[in-house]
Amino acid sequence: MAKLTKKQKSQADQVDREKLYAVDEAIGLVKTLATSKFDESVEVALNLGVDPRHADQMVRGVVNLPKGTGKSVRVAVFARGAKAEEATAAGADVVGAEDLMETIQNGQIDFERVIATPDMMGVVGRLGKVLGPKGLMPNPKLGTVTMDVTKAVTDAKAGQIEFRVEKAGIIHAGIGKASFAPEDLRANFDAFVDAIVRAKPAGAKGKYVKKAAISSTMGPGVKVLLGEVTGA
Repeated sequence: MAKLTKKQKSQADQVDREKLYAVDEAIGLVKTLATSKFDESVEVALNLGVDPRHADQMVRGVVNLPKGTGKSVRVAVFARGAKAEEATAAGADVVGAEDLMETIQNGQIDFERVIATPDMMGVVGRLGKVLGPKGLMPNPKLGTVTMDVTKAVTDAKAGQIEFRVEKAGIIHAGIGKASFAPEDLRANFDAFVDAIVRAKPAGAKGKYVKKAAISSTMGPGVKVLLGEVTGA
C-alpha cells in the first residue's frame, strides 16, 4: 500500500472511518477535503451483493445525471447519409463510416462515447477488439445503437453516464465536480443510486447494496449511511 502524503494523512484524519455519514454530510465533507489546484471529480462507489461472473447477476446500464458531469464529452457517431447529417447537427464531434473505422484502427481514439445506427454495426463489429476493452462498443441495451442519433448525442453531451459492475461487485461513477453546489451533487447521487437499484438483476440474492462511499479524486472515501440509499 502506498504511503500517504502529509496532506492525505491530514485529510484522512478528518474522516471518521468507523462512522456512516448522512449523504448531505458526506457530500459537504468531500467538498471540504477537495483542496487540489484542479477541480476534483466527485465519485460514488457502491459494493453490491452480486457476482458478475454469473450472467443473471450483471448490473449494467446508463443514467442521465440531472446536473451533468462537469466534463466535456466527445462523441463519435457511425452513420451514413441523412443520419450522418443528423448526428453532425446534434453536435457529434466525429461522424463517419468506413473512414472512421480506419481512423480508429490507426489508433486515433479521441472521444469518450461511440454511437452507431443499426445498419453500421457490420462496420463497427470489426472494431470489437479495439473498442470493447475501452468500454466504447455501441450497445442497443445502452441506447448507443439507435436510429435516434439526435437523442443519443444530446444525452451523451448532457451528462449521461454508463455504469457496469466490476468483478468484486463494486460499481462506481463520477457524479460531478467538487465545484458543484451540494444540492447538485445530491441530485446526481440520487439519480445514480436510483438507476443502480432499478437495475437490480433477477439473480441477486440477499442484501443488494452492501456499502456506499463518496470521495473526490485526491480525497479519502467517506462512508454513507445505507438507510439513505434508496432500496438498500
